[in-house]
Amino acid sequence: MIKELNFTIFADGGSRGNPGEAAYGFVVYDKNGNTIFEKGTRIGIATNNTAEYSAIIAALKWVENKLVLGGQIQKPRIQFYLDSELVAMQLNGKYKVRNENLRNLFFTIKNLERKIGGEFFYEAIPREQNKEADRLVNLALDGN
Repeated sequence: MIKELNFTIFADGGSRGNPGEAAYGFVVYDKNGNTIFEKGTRIGIATNNTAEYSAIIAALKWVENKLVLGGQIQKPRIQFYLDSELVAMQLNGKYKVRNENLRNLFFTIKNLERKIGGEFFYEAIPREQNKEADRLVNLALDGN
């Protein structure tokens, strides 16, 4: 029997300068809206878009690890909310990924999706609705 997991993930990336010192942050919520994990990490010098993609990759790796540690066959349904319309549209196949670095990150995400299985949804939201992930980015950039 397949157990279904539902996660909502708010992800953000940013750089101070573009490119500049960059970080990502993401917050994972369970199906009841409870925070079950959050992380913010500096990634060195990068663009805003690279940081956004890095947030999604880190979140997917967290999901992958969660499924492995759970020891069960689980089919996740994951809703991502991002404040980058570009990244959301690229991951939804609406925009082409022309930048080579972003293309490599895009394929990393698609490979993780295949490895994890399940369903993945990416939606762009206003920055004001992504405050927790943004807070984690700024904490990481500030060295906290």
